Amino acid sequence: MKANRKHGGAVLTWAHSAAVSISVLALIGLVTLIAVRGLHHFWPAPVDEVRYAEADGSEILLYGQIREREFVPASRLGDGVPRADRLPDGAGTWRTLLKTGNRDLAGSDFRWIYDTGVISRAQPEDLAVLERREWGVFIGRLLQIDTSERSYGGAEAWPAFRHSLARSRELRGQIDELENDGIGKINYRLERLRVAERRLDLDPGGPDEALRREELRQERTLLQGEYSRIEQELAALYRALGRDSVLTETSNGQQTEVRLAAILDAWRPNTMDPVEKTGHFLRKLGQFLVDEPREANMEGGVFPAIYGTILMVFLMTVVVAPFGVMTAVYLHEYAGQNSFTRLVRITVSNMAGVPSIVYGVFGLGFFVYTLGGGIDRLFFDATLPAPTFGTGGLFWASLTMALLTLPVVIVSTEEGLTRIPRNIREGSLALGATQWETLRRTVLPMASPGIITGLILAVARAAGEVAPLMLVGVVKLAPSLPLDGNFPYQHLERKFMHLGFHIYDVGFQSPNVEAARPLVFATALLLIVVAVSLNLVAFHIRNGLRKKYRGLET
Repeated sequence: MKANRKHGGAVLTWAHSAAVSISVLALIGLVTLIAVRGLHHFWPAPVDEVRYAEADGSEILLYGQIREREFVPASRLGDGVPRADRLPDGAGTWRTLLKTGNRDLAGSDFRWIYDTGVISRAQPEDLAVLERREWGVFIGRLLQIDTSERSYGGAEAWPAFRHSLARSRELRGQIDELENDGIGKINYRLERLRVAERRLDLDPGGPDEALRREELRQERTLLQGEYSRIEQELAALYRALGRDSVLTETSNGQQTEVRLAAILDAWRPNTMDPVEKTGHFLRKLGQFLVDEPREANMEGGVFPAIYGTILMVFLMTVVVAPFGVMTAVYLHEYAGQNSFTRLVRITVSNMAGVPSIVYGVFGLGFFVYTLGGGIDRLFFDATLPAPTFGTGGLFWASLTMALLTLPVVIVSTEEGLTRIPRNIREGSLALGATQWETLRRTVLPMASPGIITGLILAVARAAGEVAPLMLVGVVKLAPSLPLDGNFPYQHLERKFMHLGFHIYDVGFQSPNVEAARPLVFATALLLIVVAVSLNLVAFHIRNGLRKKYRGLET
């Protein structure tokens, strides 16, 4: 009997080990897949020149980068497969997804081609990829560049183009600085003046009303003069930026002129060595992390979403930590074991099982409409009917997520308090300490690993939640960051972007699925990195506290 019981225990142990190993391997495989599919987007893939036979027998020339390949069995082959009669009976063929670019000219920047229709394939060195502000990338040949000094063609075109592109970036940087730091600040101050004048209209007749109105008028005049000066500088910069253009040629021989101001970057991947490709990869990855999104989030970077995610998690932690700890301390240290505390614990357990979208509805109704609307009526009446806090924003989203994760922190803190031996409390009280002094100086420090564990779980959940945020402040594209150079600098009432919602928007709301797919993987990988980084910081703090109080929990 004992031998059978021992054998059964060993089998159960091996089964648990196998289950854990399979789970770990599946997790590693999933993260690896996301990383490969996401990071491959930033690698400068070579541009193929493909001579291709259509199903009707005509031949065309295609320029494109290979995005993916898949095998098509014979049962899925349709009538559009070129030269399908050359395939053996019952045989399938491979097809390739080419990123051909030039969406503004061809209507689509991706195309599937079958191996049966490929006549020839080459990688000419003069094929270039131009990253544009709109319409995605352009793939083709650079024929000529026209600058304010002269025109360059032939072998001189590409070096002259690179030089002019660098100058264009400098001009664009000056324009962005004037528009954001100059025009943006002036518009913000003009809006403040409008609100101040509105307050005087709502409450007229004050002793200093005439003087105050004259001060506002003089300040408005100064701001309008500064605005006109910056506008003149911007006009001069835009004229300088719009002088240069390039003449390009597509695969079908169509020539088109592209303004240099519309081009962000350009490269010839077929001439790049591994070192240059690695440098290009790192540069594009860095731009993805620090740039703003473009073209309905299908191009550009995700910095606003990174900033919004981290700031929301930080604010949520600041709110949920004290309330969760205080509730757990009251239930465990002060409240008696009666029907009221049992009801509170049941409520907390039930809160943990409530769907997250319900918290979003509550946050919209209570935080946004009730509290936010009340704040607007009390302190921002001059801006009404335009809401300030009476609409979704970063602060209300953080409070909603704090309420969502509150049960996790309460339960983890109570478990940490339960692990503290009773004799430690009794020893502290025997030495003359009060219950509050014992709690503050002995019990809570020793229970801090459990508290940090609850915060780790709260951060992990908050970083990935999307449904409640869609109701209380997250948006597809925020016009500006919640942080700027205008007082109070950090604007918690503003709407914000979130990595989780960005993944949803790009993956399911994008008009160009093929272009958006690699960005979904890249953003998902970034969200994993952000969540893991936040958790690693919490793990480090928790392990340090465990080492400090090791040996006391016996």
